[in-house]
Formats: sequence, C-alpha cells, structure tokens
Amino acid sequence: MEKKVRILISFLSCMILGLALSGCEKRDAAKSKEEPGTEEGSTMAVKVQWLGHASFRISYEDTVIYIDPWKLDGPARDATVVLISHSHGDHYSPADIVKISDANTILIASADVVEKEGKGKVISPGQVLEAGGIRIEGVAAYNPDKRFHPKTNNWVGFIVNVGTKRIYYAGDTDLTDELKSIREIDLALLPVGGKYTMNAQEASIAVESIKPKQAIPYHWGDVIGSRSDADRFARDAECEVTVLTPGESVEL
Repeated sequence: MEKKVRILISFLSCMILGLALSGCEKRDAAKSKEEPGTEEGSTMAVKVQWLGHASFRISYEDTVIYIDPWKLDGPARDATVVLISHSHGDHYSPADIVKISDANTILIASADVVEKEGKGKVISPGQVLEAGGIRIEGVAAYNPDKRFHPKTNNWVGFIVNVGTKRIYYAGDTDLTDELKSIREIDLALLPVGGKYTMNAQEASIAVESIKPKQAIPYHWGDVIGSRSDADRFARDAECEVTVLTPGESVEL
C-alpha cells in the first residue's frame, strides 16, 4: 500500500511539473510574438533625421513631421504635418513641400508662408496648435540686432510634442529672451552657423538656459557654417550632442 502511495505521489508530481513547463512555453511563445526590443505597454521611439542644412524629418508610429524641407532627393508623399518657420528660400521651398505632401498633409507655417501657399494654418510666436495627433508650440525666432530676421515678421521656431518627447527646433534665431525661457526639452535642434543665426558659442549658451537632454546642431554645411562649427558646439555644450551628417538620425 505504501509503495502504491509513493507511485501515486510521484505521478502527480510529474503531472504538475509538466503543466508548469507547458505554461512557461506558452508565455515564452507569446513573448516571442512581440516586436524585437519592445515590451507590453512600451512605446515606439521617436526618430529624428537631419536632411541637411535646416531640414529635419521626425517620425513616430504613423506620424511623419517635416521641418523646413529643402533640397530633398525625391518624392516621398509621407508627410502628416509640414512645419515651415519662415519664407526665406533655404527654409521655404514650395517644390519640396510638394514632394512630401499628399491630399491629407497639414501645413503649419508663419503667416507669410501660408499667404504664399494659399493654404495652411498660421502659427505665431506663443501660439499652440494641435494637428495630426501632435501638439505644436510657436516660439519667436529673430535677430535682435541684425536685419535678416526682424522680430516684427513674427517668424517662428517650434516645440513639437510627439509621443512623450518635446523637441525644440529653433528656426533662424539669435540668443533671445524667448529662447532662454524654454524648459523641459528632450532634444534641442539649434543653429550654429553664425551671421544669420547664433554661432556655436551662442548655441552653447542657449543650452545652458534650456538644459535639454540632447542637442543636434544645424545650419552648417550649406549656405553658411562648417563642420568645425558643429564640432565646437559639441565640445562646449553642457549636454549630450550628436553631430549628424545628412540622412543620419537619432532615436529618443
């Protein structure tokens, strides 16, 4: 009798162990179906790509945002939102807007650009708009002591709120009080070329005020500014800086 009890206990133990292992296999199989590098409840990364000069492409899930597209290689027709900071030719290019837009693309721009395009939503300094599932804040972009970008033109930079990230694109601006007041930025996109905008040293001072987690320099390598300006900014800025070449990107 005692022997039979031991055999029964052994049998039941094997059954329980088998069920436990089966459960593990099912959980592992379910986990393997998740996308690589993701966990339940996690969100996709925000990808920020430098297209050269002052042009960027930001993508998150199904949302694609272009900022000041210029000299693009070919048609993409993938833009959810296009942001144009002002009407200078190296920032506002009607031909490049056409390359990335379809019938559903939303244009958000300074008033002079919207007037030239005959469509779109005007954004002014201090204004907040929501479009394509993202929140966009207009920030004044101007030269206090130069004639290139007068404050009275109401030209803008943008704070793009996408996913859980806040990305600041400065536009063509010098070091202004409005810029210095910006806070809680995950990634700051700052001009470093000088003459028409801040130079590398001034962009480093901007970082001291904004305190972004990361920064990327632009407005170099075409029109004005060189790799040495970008490298100087990377050396002096008190945050993580990534110097990209056109086409390269970072993920947040």
